[in-house]
Amino acid sequence: MALLISLGVFAMDQITKVLVVHYWPQGYRRVVLENGFDFVHWRNTGAAWGMFDGHPFILGVISVTVFILMLVFFRTLTEEHRLQEVGFGLILGGVAGNLLDRFARGSVVDFLFFYHNSFQWPAFNVADSGITVGVTIYVGSVFWHSYTAKKQGAKTA
Repeated sequence: MALLISLGVFAMDQITKVLVVHYWPQGYRRVVLENGFDFVHWRNTGAAWGMFDGHPFILGVISVTVFILMLVFFRTLTEEHRLQEVGFGLILGGVAGNLLDRFARGSVVDFLFFYHNSFQWPAFNVADSGITVGVTIYVGSVFWHSYTAKKQGAKTA
């Protein structure tokens, strides 16, 4: 299941990025919702909020390392819980999508931009969404399983 989710996120991420690169010049910005949401074509050589900006090689090495470690420890980290596997699939697909950008394009293509007045969320893409939603599902599942295990342990004691 995680493999299919991962491949789906990766495919959607790459298809949307190819369309953005092909149809919108770099620096493109189109207002969709006034003072709320724009389509953009921005490049990011760092991570979220400008971390490691200008160091795509370092981020690439970190991404490859995380990706490999996630694959190696997949069973241990998911404990064969479905939600944790779903979270991992989303994360793996997202990491792979941004990793391909870092090595093939030298930067990550971002195209979704939310903002309100002076507040601006960093522009992002499908891969970033997969990572964020995946981490949320994974962490939530870990806490849920820990909570239910403690609850069941208290009942049997």
